[in-house]
Amino acid sequence: MTQTPDSSSTRATALRGRLDEAPIERRALRDGVYDKLLELLLEGGVQPGQSLSIDGLARDLGVSPTPVREAMVQLEHTGLVTRAALKGYRVAPPLTRERMAELVDARSLLELAAVRGAIPLTDNGLLHLKAAHADHVVAAAEVKESQSQDDGTEWPALRRYYDADWAFHRTLFEHCHNSYLLQLAQSLSPQVHRMRQSAGHGVTDVDLAVAEHAAILRAATTGDVEATVEQMRSHLEGVRQRSLADSADA
Repeated sequence: MTQTPDSSSTRATALRGRLDEAPIERRALRDGVYDKLLELLLEGGVQPGQSLSIDGLARDLGVSPTPVREAMVQLEHTGLVTRAALKGYRVAPPLTRERMAELVDARSLLELAAVRGAIPLTDNGLLHLKAAHADHVVAAAEVKESQSQDDGTEWPALRRYYDADWAFHRTLFEHCHNSYLLQLAQSLSPQVHRMRQSAGHGVTDVDLAVAEHAAILRAATTGDVEATVEQMRSHLEGVRQRSLADSADA
């Protein structure tokens, strides 16, 4: 039976479609595993130095070892896990005081540049910054409430607080007219969480952080670039001092 060009082309197209689906599904699975493992690391589900078995994690997650191994390679790049030859992966140790100081220095370089690029904010940008601050205020109140109780709500509240805190800073990056600054800041985000974990306990500075964000917002509302830069610099210096004071090796 002679095949027509049209039927051959149709089958070829269908075959390409099936082949294209596999990498997409595999990537989605790897990303899902990565998100689960990242949550485990950020929420204190494992301890610094703890061994991470790829086969064990695969069983717990109900997947094959391949996406777990791929996710571990990604996590190694964030600094949250380390890999040693013949020993496998382990949870990274807490940040030292020196590394904390270096991290805040790096944040300062990026965030002050973002402020200079974002201010004066557009009306839409200012609206977003106000909304982000309002969310941060609510999340801070939830953290304080959860810390006064022993009902297992502290970690979820802390996660919402961390997300709201980052959303405030991210808003300035999103309006600074430089997408590379945002990408660099996002690459540091896991290390910022790691710095918080290195303190050995939950946040203790919610009131100060909210007040400092409020000062940044007030300066941004005036459109004064240097005033906003100064408030952001003051906030990051406060983060530095509090983190070093709270660090496990202080």
